[in-house]
Amino acid sequence: MPLVTLVAVLIVVGVLLWLVNTYIPMDGKIKSILNAVVVIGVVLWLLNVFGVLDNISNIHIGKLQ
Repeated sequence: MPLVTLVAVLIVVGVLLWLVNTYIPMDGKIKSILNAVVVIGVVLWLLNVFGVLDNISNIHIGKLQ
């Protein structure tokens, strides 16, 4: 994925999250949960884009049966 596309997606997600936080009235706890879910989703997406997530799925802990 080109770097320009990556930066554009991050900017769009950031602006959308800012718009939701600014203009949609909701409880602070719900905003915190929404922000956490978006940040975790973006981090997982970035790990997948850079191929780190694929390598983690190949690690096995414990006995294989």
